[in-house]
Formats: sequence, C-alpha cells, structure tokens
Amino acid sequence: INIIFSKMKLKKTQKAMIIGSGVIGAYLSSFLLKKGFKLIVTSRKIKKRYDNYSKLKIEKNVKFKKLNLLNRENIKKIIISEKPQYIYYFAGVSSITQSFKCPKQTFNSNFLGAKNFLEVLKELNSPIKFFKANSGYIFNGNNSKISLKSKLIKPDSPYTYAQIKAYNLVKKFRSDGLKCYSIIFFNIESPLRPNSFFIKKICLSIKKIKNKKIKKIEVGNVNSVRDFGWAPEIIKGVYLMSKLNPCDLLLGTGKKMSIKKTIKYAFNYQKMNFKKYVKINKKFFRKNEKKMIVASMTESSKKLGRWKPKIFGKKLIIKMYNNC
Repeated sequence: INIIFSKMKLKKTQKAMIIGSGVIGAYLSSFLLKKGFKLIVTSRKIKKRYDNYSKLKIEKNVKFKKLNLLNRENIKKIIISEKPQYIYYFAGVSSITQSFKCPKQTFNSNFLGAKNFLEVLKELNSPIKFFKANSGYIFNGNNSKISLKSKLIKPDSPYTYAQIKAYNLVKKFRSDGLKCYSIIFFNIESPLRPNSFFIKKICLSIKKIKNKKIKKIEVGNVNSVRDFGWAPEIIKGVYLMSKLNPCDLLLGTGKKMSIKKTIKYAFNYQKMNFKKYVKINKKFFRKNEKKMIVASMTESSKKLGRWKPKIFGKKLIIKMYNNC
C-alpha cells in the first residue's frame, strides 16, 4: 500500500475526491476542473442526473461513484483504487432545523463517516490531505466576531453536537500525524441552494409578491447578524487552504449583515418598502439562537495570501436575486 502512495506522488495530474454531491462540492469541482484536476465525487447512490453539477455544466467531466460512508472496507477500496491526493469531506446534513428531524443521519454523516475516513487513512499511513467541512455555528463569539480562539458552544442541536465531535476528531488525528484540516464555513449563498435557504427564499418571495402569487413573507428573528458569503468566491479559499500545512481555518467574509438589513436590501433592489410585505412570526424563532455569527478573517487572510471575499452585502443580494 505504501508503494501505491509513493507512485501516486509521481503523477503530474492532480486528483481530488469530493465526498457528497451537494452545492459546495459542485462549486469546488468546477473550480478544480479549471485547474486541471481529475475529479471523483461520491454519493450514497448513483443517480441519473446530478442537478448541481448539471447546472454548472460539469456533470460529464466528473466521475461519480457510489460510497457507503459507514463501511470502512468500501472507503478503503475507493481510496486505493482512485489514489486521490486530496479528499474533501462535504457530506452531511447541513441544516440545524433538519438535524432535529433526522438526528441519527446527522450524526452518521457529519461525524461517523469522517471518523471512518480518518481511521482508514491512518491504517494506510496515507499522505492524502483530508479536509472536513464544519460550521461557524459551533463557536461562541459572545456577540463578537468568531476566531479560532473562541470557545466551542455547548451543543444545542444534533448538528452542532456532531460537528463539534468532528472538529475535535480532526485535531486528534492531526496530532497523530495525519494531514487533516477543518474548514470552518459560515453562511454560504448560491442560486443552487434549496429554496428554503434564507436569502434565496427572500428573493423568490419578492418575485412571487411582484407576480401577485403571495401578499406577504413571514420571517423569524430579524435582529440576528450573520456572515453571508458568495459560494464561488468562498471556494477559492478552500483551494488556497490546500497549499497550507494541516490546520483549522475560518472561511467567511468577515462582514456583518443583520437579517433585517438583508431583507431591506432585497426589497430596496426592487424599489419596494419591505415593511409592507414582511411579517414577524415567533414560531420561526430558534431556541438559544446566537445573535451574531460572523468570522474574524484576520488570521485566514494572512495565511491565504491576503485573500479576501469581495462579494457581500448589497452586491451579494443583487447576485442572488438576478440568478434565482
């Protein structure tokens, strides 16, 4: 097995394996293809059509393979046969709300599958770089910007419970010598996101109001503050991170935007007064919801060659509205 990996290093064409066929994986695939990478994308089952990849017009340039994240032998087999230099673990339930509906699936996909991968890589004594997607929601910024020095929260959902365990797991395997990373994402927006994602939901609702299909939008806590980034731009940060030594890194914009301002910007873009069309409904309030979840990008920008996202705020809203 060690001979297999030493030969792998001699190959000029770089190969990456992306675990999960979701939105972030699709954008990363598109970016890496332009860099000349070969791409393998794994999914729980083989589909006739992968919508995210089809919309980005890259479906034919990617090899899709079925993978059971809970089967270590299956994982070992695909790693040995495909010989990737990079593995991006983007599988998992990514909605806090959804995690309450399927806690077991949330735990298995966000933690147990990653654990199986890391154990296999350790068994193979592999030089592969392994990247685990995580979330800024696992940190408590105490109403300040979040940094890697921020304390971890006490788990308040099946999602944060699984991701905190995964975050600590990556640190443990890194201390054992594996080349593993935690990518701490904040809110990532894209027209490919499901319609339930906040900014896309607002943009689509405005269009429905204009077409007289609905009269109002119901929303939850408009005073919470988030870090909304543009997916194709954040993905460049993921790529640049692969050039670093194993570490944890925050990937966001570092810019604050309240839910209220987000709604206002979207309506203003269509020259509409949001107060006429928005209703607060307390049933959408989340228990123990943090007021502010925003990245401190000082350290990340230094490590990534002063890389900084430029699309946020009004610019992000306009891009979302015009592409939804």
